[in-house]
Amino acid sequence: DEFVPPPECPVFEPSWEEFADPLGYIAKIRPIAEKSGICKIRPPADWQPPFAVEVDNFRFTPRIQRLNELEAETRVKLNYLDRIAKFWEIQGSSLKIPNIERRIVDLFSLAKVVSEEGGFETVCKERRWARVAQKLGYPPGKNIGSLLRSHYERIVYPFEMFQSGTSLPYKPRPYDSEEVDKEYKPHSIPLRQSVQPSKMSSYGRRANRLQPDPEPTEEDIEKNPELKKLQIYGAGPKMMGLGLVARDKGVKKKDSITKEEDFDEEDSDGIGKNEPCTKMTMRLRRYPSNMQFVDSFVCRMCGRGDEDEKLLLCDGCDDNYHTFCLLPPLTDPPKGDWRCPKSVFIQMECKRPAEAFGFEQATREYTLQSFGEMADTFKADYFNMPVHMVPTELVEREFWRLVSSIEEDVTVEYGADIHSKEFGSGFPMNDGKKQLTPEEEEYARSGWNLNVMPVLEQSVLCHINGDISGMKVPWLYVGMVFSTFCWHIEDHWSYSINYLHWGEPKTWYGVPSSAAEHLEEVMKKLTPELFESQPDLLHQLVTIMNPNILMAHGVPVVRTNQCAGEFVITFPRAYHSGFNQGYNFAEAVNFCTADWLPVGRSCIEHYRRLRRYCVFSHEELTCKMAACPEKLDLNLAAATHREMFSIVQEERKLRKGLLERGITEAEREAFELLPDDERQCDKCKTTCFLSALACTNCTERLVCLYHTQDLCACPTEKHYLRYRYTLDELLAMLHRLKVRAESFDSWANRVKEALEQEEGTKIGIQELEALKEEATERKFPNNELLQRLNGVLSDIEHCQTTSKELLANSQSRRMTLVELKDLVERMQNLPCVLSQLADVQAVLDTVEKFQAKAEALLGSGQDSQGSPPPEQLQALLEEGAALAAEASALDLLRGLQEQGRWLSEVRRTLGPRGGDSSVTLGVLRGLMEAGCSVPQSAAVETAMAELQELLTIAERWEEKAQICLEHRQKHPLSTLEAIVTEAQLIPVQLPNILSLQSCLGRARAWVTDLEEIQNGEHYPCLDDLEGLVAVGRDLPVLMEELRQLELQVASAHSWREKASKTFLKKNSPYSLLEVLCPCVEMCRGAGKGVKTDTDSLGLSAQDLRDPGAIVSAFKEGERREKEAARRLQKLNLAKPGLDTCKEERRRAGDVEQDVSMSSKNREGASEPSSVTPYLDNGASVCVCGRPPLTPLLRCHLCKDWFHGGCVPFPSLLPPGQTVSEGTLCWWDWDTHFLCPLCQRSRRPRLETILALLVALQRLPVRLPEGEALQCLTERAIGWQGRAKEALESPELKGALETLQIL
Repeated sequence: DEFVPPPECPVFEPSWEEFADPLGYIAKIRPIAEKSGICKIRPPADWQPPFAVEVDNFRFTPRIQRLNELEAETRVKLNYLDRIAKFWEIQGSSLKIPNIERRIVDLFSLAKVVSEEGGFETVCKERRWARVAQKLGYPPGKNIGSLLRSHYERIVYPFEMFQSGTSLPYKPRPYDSEEVDKEYKPHSIPLRQSVQPSKMSSYGRRANRLQPDPEPTEEDIEKNPELKKLQIYGAGPKMMGLGLVARDKGVKKKDSITKEEDFDEEDSDGIGKNEPCTKMTMRLRRYPSNMQFVDSFVCRMCGRGDEDEKLLLCDGCDDNYHTFCLLPPLTDPPKGDWRCPKSVFIQMECKRPAEAFGFEQATREYTLQSFGEMADTFKADYFNMPVHMVPTELVEREFWRLVSSIEEDVTVEYGADIHSKEFGSGFPMNDGKKQLTPEEEEYARSGWNLNVMPVLEQSVLCHINGDISGMKVPWLYVGMVFSTFCWHIEDHWSYSINYLHWGEPKTWYGVPSSAAEHLEEVMKKLTPELFESQPDLLHQLVTIMNPNILMAHGVPVVRTNQCAGEFVITFPRAYHSGFNQGYNFAEAVNFCTADWLPVGRSCIEHYRRLRRYCVFSHEELTCKMAACPEKLDLNLAAATHREMFSIVQEERKLRKGLLERGITEAEREAFELLPDDERQCDKCKTTCFLSALACTNCTERLVCLYHTQDLCACPTEKHYLRYRYTLDELLAMLHRLKVRAESFDSWANRVKEALEQEEGTKIGIQELEALKEEATERKFPNNELLQRLNGVLSDIEHCQTTSKELLANSQSRRMTLVELKDLVERMQNLPCVLSQLADVQAVLDTVEKFQAKAEALLGSGQDSQGSPPPEQLQALLEEGAALAAEASALDLLRGLQEQGRWLSEVRRTLGPRGGDSSVTLGVLRGLMEAGCSVPQSAAVETAMAELQELLTIAERWEEKAQICLEHRQKHPLSTLEAIVTEAQLIPVQLPNILSLQSCLGRARAWVTDLEEIQNGEHYPCLDDLEGLVAVGRDLPVLMEELRQLELQVASAHSWREKASKTFLKKNSPYSLLEVLCPCVEMCRGAGKGVKTDTDSLGLSAQDLRDPGAIVSAFKEGERREKEAARRLQKLNLAKPGLDTCKEERRRAGDVEQDVSMSSKNREGASEPSSVTPYLDNGASVCVCGRPPLTPLLRCHLCKDWFHGGCVPFPSLLPPGQTVSEGTLCWWDWDTHFLCPLCQRSRRPRLETILALLVALQRLPVRLPEGEALQCLTERAIGWQGRAKEALESPELKGALETLQIL
């Protein structure tokens, strides 16, 4: 099932004031937080201690954690599988776990369910295998019950029979698993967890504690073959420093007896011999003279001694068994040592480790950087995404899935319990090793510094001498994803605090102390196999259980994610566990407050029952605090007195029991000077301090007074009491504690009497201050009574200061009547008399009289349904302003005054003279807003209604005008005039109406201009119409004339575009008018080769509107064009060097080209062409203005030369004819070349131009281009007429006839 997160634990965010007292704040939140067992504290945002660890020098060796070995139920299953695997391995087979429905069979659950159903025989007899399959979670049908029976009978049943010591009722089939089954690799969890901590460490939590038996050496393992076998099988090292290899000892057969020399038992494995040695050989050599041993070699199962080749000798008990008599039978004799089922059972029960200390250490040492790189790589690879993008919920679900999986073995490493005294704390410390900055000094002194919190004045642990690592000295924790801390409670059930310095979150689970025993019961109930061999399993920090399982059995569990910079507090006897979400660094320590003392005593009693070692002596700690009561905090002194009283009473009862037994000898002993292991009870391991029972004969033994019967068997006369204090000394210590605790009671009674004084018996201020000074000197706790005393003194100081300011009229803000009454009442309720009380009372009486007068005036105004006269209001206001305090009626008077002023302003605005231009919408809205703040009355409501009505009407007309101005839908001129006329009746200045009125004036002027243009002598010009269209489009008025004008302008533009396409070349730099007009000036530009012409016939914009002026200008331009052309031709023909090549040019047909020049450089030709002569370098030709270079082309019109690479090469074919139509003779070539400066446009046919003129005549618009086209057409027609006359002359006709004859 998918993991369901438990509810969140309480989270607290203290203020800076609360954060200043750590233990006080923890005591404040304890009633809420201890109900959950754990809580989280977020410090103020600015509290960020610097990380003080020297990262470069920090090196540590982490622990190895295999996740599925941590969970209790999973570990039970793995241990069970280990035992089955061990059983089959000794029998010569390996365990392979079968699969059903794509998941491996849970053999432990299968065996458990079969046992619950009555056993294998019962289940088979009553055919309950289908029910077994259903209980294991398999779907019904599919014959799964038969498969489970087969696997149980084949794998589990022989092992169960072996454990019970009975024989199978039939001969079982050999264990031969399928190939698809997964081979099981034993974990050997108990043996691996028996690895002890390093003996070199000097920071153990208990000093000189009794150590368990040392771990086996290699010599011990050589002498114990079964221990060696446990070293060989299973994944990973099972014991530190051992890496042994199994030795093949050959087959043990009875017929392999040989006669050899005697040798020691250690060399009996035959290494270096030519023939293997069997156990039978060893038996003969061990007893060479006793032949009865040979005759007694018979099978323990069948009692026969035949078939010697199949008779095996057990290495454990020396009994003999036939291979076919074993359960199950062996097909082949096993190699190496072999033990019979009886010996295997004894060994499996006896060799189990007595105590598990924790996880084995890794073999690699890390730095913080190398461990972080390993941790981040592992997490990124496991989840296949960047580490910071993995959700915490996903990690949590995956963690609980892994710990419950038998088949997935995921191993992580955890740098846990690293001693900060050796490696350095993450918090700054004032240890003199490093110079601290002022900021570091502040954090080094902070009570939230984990090095400081255990030794605070209110902490119990500050009275313990020496450093207890992990309790008084913090431990460091470097985690990676999935690294785990298992279910546990703190030593001595103390508090703990954990701070996450940096890194990814740490997930916590907590159980309150009220449910601690319930949790233990649930875990023992669900996994009794673990607690049978290890009753204190939960104290070893190696076992977890899924919170969902605990919650299902009624255990309340909470969770939280501890982020960097946050604290987690665990309360006494609160079980907690968790895991890390990724790479992080945390620090933790224990602390104990006064409320912990009775809990600590209960913990010692619990340890006594479990025979668990103590970290320190609870009695010693209590007595040490009782010895110096004056140094104790009062709360701690009171708690110590109660604790000491219980201890003394119990000690008195125990010593009385010794006297009744007749033990009268006693000896004082300074137990605190003895090492812990020399003063521990031999029975319960409790550290003795107040007393212990010893024996003069058995000097090595010592017991506490709870186990006097378990000391020794010596006579009672030999026993004597070793004590630290006599009962009288203990009573004296108790009395001193009582005096210290009761000193507060005496002071408290005097404070109560002083604070409860009535009128006439009040004391002086000096007596109250003396009580406060006494509390400070004696360090009384800041309890409710002291807080009350401080509050009274603060009230006295406040009343004195306020009274002086009131009487001196030096207040920054005038006191109200309510505040003045409260001040007088507080002064009267004080337990002492203040001298200013009478004067303050007089001020109060004066203010109350003014209040009564003002209320009377206000009441009379309401009765008369009108406002009081302004003169009376002003007089009262002036009187109230002179008072020392502010009467509440002053606000009402000011409100009435403001109301009168507002009504006057409204009347002036709405009056007959209010409709001038000064009344705007802003004025009306301002009056409305001001009316809401004045006191309400009938007159105000009436005026507000009138203002609202006028404002609503004005805004409605403004909205209408705005709609008309937005051009969304234009309205006729008459409609807009009606709107403006009606809106002018409103006595408010409306901006949109004014804008609409202005638009109407411009529309009327537009219509007048249009009529003037249309009624003129000639058609209107296009420019005039375009200007009218632009103006008309901007007006929010619907005008029919505008649509007509737009159509006319569009037609004119269409005609101009058609004419432009007819005349203009593609990407032509000339406009249509420039092309149609004569080119008046024909000359070469200076250095640019660009010819210029007039823009618009040399006329102004006004002259262009006169057709006659245009025709005259065109005629004049035509004349000037001819003259300019002649001058240009004459200039170009007169260029030096050109006359010498006329004949050659004439013979070449006026085409200057040479095919052979295609392979020459056009810019650097040095030899003249055979067709084109070399020209003088002094002349400049072409559009580029450079000297002439072949090949050259001559313009037919301007007679100028052009480079062949600068101008387009002329086509030799007539227009419209292609080369494919036939080759022409040279005399049919079109050899006339026009340069780009002479041919500025296309040369359309005359018929095309006449069609344009016909379309022009239909336009009601005049265009300058149209006038120019008409003139150009007339010029072309005139030339055509003259050409016809020339062709019809007699001379030309005769010449043509002569040519035809030729």
